[in-house]
Amino acid sequence: MSEQTSTVETIEADSQDALVSVKDMEVYFPVTAGLLVQRKVADVKAVDGVSFSVKRGETLGLVGESGCGKSTTGKAILQLNRPTGGSVEFENTDLTQVKGRSLRQFRRRMQMIFQDPYASLNPRMSVGSIVSEPLTIHGLAKGQRKERVEELLQTVGLNPYFSSRYPHEFSGGQRQRIGIARALAVEPEFIVCDEPVSALDVSIQAQIINLLQDLQEEFGLTYLFIAHDLSVVRHISDRVAVMYLGHIMELTDRDSIFENPLHPYTKALLSAVPIPDPALERERERIILTGDVPSPLAPPSGCVFHTRCPIVVDECKTETPEWRNVGTSSEEHWVWCHRV
Repeated sequence: MSEQTSTVETIEADSQDALVSVKDMEVYFPVTAGLLVQRKVADVKAVDGVSFSVKRGETLGLVGESGCGKSTTGKAILQLNRPTGGSVEFENTDLTQVKGRSLRQFRRRMQMIFQDPYASLNPRMSVGSIVSEPLTIHGLAKGQRKERVEELLQTVGLNPYFSSRYPHEFSGGQRQRIGIARALAVEPEFIVCDEPVSALDVSIQAQIINLLQDLQEEFGLTYLFIAHDLSVVRHISDRVAVMYLGHIMELTDRDSIFENPLHPYTKALLSAVPIPDPALERERERIILTGDVPSPLAPPSGCVFHTRCPIVVDECKTETPEWRNVGTSSEEHWVWCHRV
């Protein structure tokens, strides 16, 4: 990545009121070969030099195709996957340099809501044990954990008497509420929501989204909301980042991304969103991307999107685009593209 690109990214990441700042973050997973002696033969570049900030009290939506690196980005921010390059600053402290007990103190302030409400809860633990487990790990609310669990269950809309039941006795939406209660147990400031409604029915999705918004307003939470459903992202997010093959293609406020998308990949994603009006649906232009997503083992040179881009030129195939602001100082609009 060029020095100019890094500088521009750093300016955006240091934007005012940032709670979390990600700068040039890379997450590579080694691929090894050999029967007796393992040797690294390549790297899977799951996240390849992304930079963005999450402002205190806002919801930043992160969207893109499956496998583009969204969940890996969220886990790397929480240091569940350690970044192999770049930095992740939480209130000006670089978490990539923090280890041991000090890192545990930061993890108390950052929590995660997982995608699958069926797999993320231990079936052998009661609801009370699941919700109180973070309190036990961090040594909080000693002697008052039962009362704290009942309070948390009420907060997420569940009956406190459910604390003695087990996960298999609940529906998917109720299980996700239990996961939310667990995330809230240690009173975090920042929560990574990793596709929290994708496994739920549409009617239940609306309830969970409304619950997350109510909790954000009540407790002053900051969200990184990862999803592939653009209609959900438009409803809950303040700003939206569009990701493709480990890179962020475009980042701006919610209204601008949906009403004035600039990157060709963003335009293609939005053209696939269904419109309830049949007449408008028939008239609008669909952008069909040719080919398949390249492998993160060997991403294309230059712009990683050039193999599928409908407006590609020779420059796109050889030169890496700059991460630049094409908006204004008050309404930033960041794009990673030569043609914009």
